[in-house]
Amino acid sequence: MLAFHSDAHALALPPGHRFPQSKYRLLREHFEREPGLLRMQAAPAASDAELALVHEQDYVDRVQQGRLSAAEQREIGFPWSPTMALRSRHSVGASIAAARAALAEGVAANMAGGTHHAYAHKGSGYCVFNDVAVAARLMQLEWHRRHGAAAPGLRVLVIDLDVHQGNGTAAIFRDDPTVFTFSMHGAKNFPFRKEASSLDVELPDGCGDDEYLAALDQALATIWARLGAEPPGLAFYLAGADPHEADRLGRLKLSNAGLLARDERVLAQLHQRGIPVALSMAGGYGHDLTTTVAVQVNTLNAASRWWQRWQQGDGRMQA
Repeated sequence: MLAFHSDAHALALPPGHRFPQSKYRLLREHFEREPGLLRMQAAPAASDAELALVHEQDYVDRVQQGRLSAAEQREIGFPWSPTMALRSRHSVGASIAAARAALAEGVAANMAGGTHHAYAHKGSGYCVFNDVAVAARLMQLEWHRRHGAAAPGLRVLVIDLDVHQGNGTAAIFRDDPTVFTFSMHGAKNFPFRKEASSLDVELPDGCGDDEYLAALDQALATIWARLGAEPPGLAFYLAGADPHEADRLGRLKLSNAGLLARDERVLAQLHQRGIPVALSMAGGYGHDLTTTVAVQVNTLNAASRWWQRWQQGDGRMQA
């Protein structure tokens, strides 16, 4: 399975900053030691034209040129630096590459990404550009170019299981019937002002495996019922590790086994319906980062096994 990484571009963070950027390097290094079915590639950078499919040009320019205000940098959570701008472009490029690979091979992954708090006009919550939104818009555009205006367009499903609501993604696609956004998240967690997704499921603090998986089963059934007449041709799955019981910011109580069961449910149901999927790793803030990395290793290994089933002909590839 193709997986795209962008951890070469480090953020210039002050000592003690709580964003765990080293987890991306640790994840890549794990699969360098034990690649399994993963074929890792360095991610390309998203272009200005690609970012402009979602983001206001003035915002893109200010990120690139270092003209973000102090308040904007505080809302993002990162001080501006040239590598911050470069890293953000490569993170979007990783989801673009993963989406193209998923359409060709059934399953692919961004080994970072899931920057779902970024809006069209601003960043927020450690998210500068919205990688999934840009990749979704670009895949729709490329589909249109390939199949022509007379053919049905590419419908997209976003399954966001980061512990924080995907508010930026929900806002970007609020008035777009071709993109269905689903977010299942902590009710009392960040962002404290939620946006309306196509489907939102809020969970109480302390939610454990059984309650979580029951809510996920019900939500997935609702999605398939609502999308039955017009099924998506591509899904993005934000497989956050932050619902884990040892996460500093998550406030939920899922075990490693519960999170793996979550991943298997999502991947199995997409496979059963012949819907290609591009994964993003999204959030994860363990007190011990090896715990977070272990969750994401499990996710990528599960995705690789489902990718293998697509290659064996047990799945419908998208033309």
